[in-house]
Amino acid sequence: MLLWGRLCRPNFASKEYKMRRIFTFITFWLLQTVFAQEPINISLEEVLSKVQESNASIKVSEQEAQMAKYDYRYSNSIFLPQIAVSHTGMATTNPLMAFGSKLNQEILTQADFNPALLNDPDQIENYATKVSVEQPLINLDGFYQRKAAKNSMEAKELQAMRTRNYLNFEAQKAYRQLQLAHRAIIVLQKAYDAANANLNMAQNSYDQGLLQKADLLEVKVRVTEVSDQLKTAKSNVQNASDYLSYLMNEQGNVVYEPSEEIMPENLTETMEGSLENRADVKAMDLVSEAYKANMKADNMTFLPRLNAFASYEMYDDQIFQADAKGYIIGASLSWDVFKGSQRFAKVGKSKTSYEKAKQEYEQYIAKSTMELQRTKRMVADAESRLQTSKLAMEQSEESLRIRTNRFKEGLEKTTDLLGAEATYAEKQLAYYQTIFEYNQAQSLLTFLTKE
Repeated sequence: MLLWGRLCRPNFASKEYKMRRIFTFITFWLLQTVFAQEPINISLEEVLSKVQESNASIKVSEQEAQMAKYDYRYSNSIFLPQIAVSHTGMATTNPLMAFGSKLNQEILTQADFNPALLNDPDQIENYATKVSVEQPLINLDGFYQRKAAKNSMEAKELQAMRTRNYLNFEAQKAYRQLQLAHRAIIVLQKAYDAANANLNMAQNSYDQGLLQKADLLEVKVRVTEVSDQLKTAKSNVQNASDYLSYLMNEQGNVVYEPSEEIMPENLTETMEGSLENRADVKAMDLVSEAYKANMKADNMTFLPRLNAFASYEMYDDQIFQADAKGYIIGASLSWDVFKGSQRFAKVGKSKTSYEKAKQEYEQYIAKSTMELQRTKRMVADAESRLQTSKLAMEQSEESLRIRTNRFKEGLEKTTDLLGAEATYAEKQLAYYQTIFEYNQAQSLLTFLTKE
């Protein structure tokens, strides 16, 4: 309230000045609110560990791999028997059912052949306990379906592994973005302090009549520009922190501070890698093989199937009793000769799916090869720019030092000093941006060649 009273005090300043003071106060308060939380120091190793443990995409990919594993277990049915147990109770006066029930219960007598009793029997109760077993023997289509399920399971496992590799790469990228954003704050804070120092010198020179108002205003514009850039850099820190929280599957509005400084890394030992051994490429190949196995399975449906069966049955007119017993053992050879052209259409579709999967695999190989070659060139180009940007930063720093000394002695124009100051900040940011690009290119190359 005291500050507000001073801002609104009559005759203190013009209306425009008071509005500017109010705006400055509100802006400062908002910035203090946004960036008041204490930054949490975090290392790259901690980030990678938390991402591998908690990332939602990794968990989803592992669940998909687990689902594929159960699909493969489902195909065990072509080898393993199916066993069922049932107990059925009924009461009937149906002539055929009544005669058959007595026969199963082994209680049939000579009197039961009386035509009157055969045609109009008394009610009879029958309780049957049955244990049945079905054993597949030869189902060629099932063998190939099992092979397709196994290929799909292995492909999902490789895709889950590739997802882990990708999230590891993405986490490194996010951490480097955090490093770059914090470094930008440091650079821009120094530029802001220097701009304010220049503004004080310019104000003193203007007060002494040694500087024109246009030059003073130009210095003030420079201070405002750097201030805006500093605010953007702080927003970038928050954005990078939010993305890291998302990757680590953590909640809350947290600001992270990297425990490691951004600097050039050397990962070039990974430049020679086998593309065919990469997890995602092998997964694509296995998917193609799965389609091929499904195509063969559909072709095998034209052949007969051989299955064995057996049952053990117990009958009585009392529940849960078994005075009469019997069994059945046999085998069945079945052959669906024609099913209304359904199988022809299914075979044609599976063949087309296999051809499509082969084309997608070849296209993926070609695209991956192109990306790999492009990334290798990116690494070489970034390495070349790294030294150049470092020299440019050092040159601009020396130029700024000379012009600042000359400006203090009144030997340098304001525009030249501001230009040198802006150039130095620009070259610093460019240098750290080049480090980021160089490290990121190497990290991408590692990801593209990781087996």
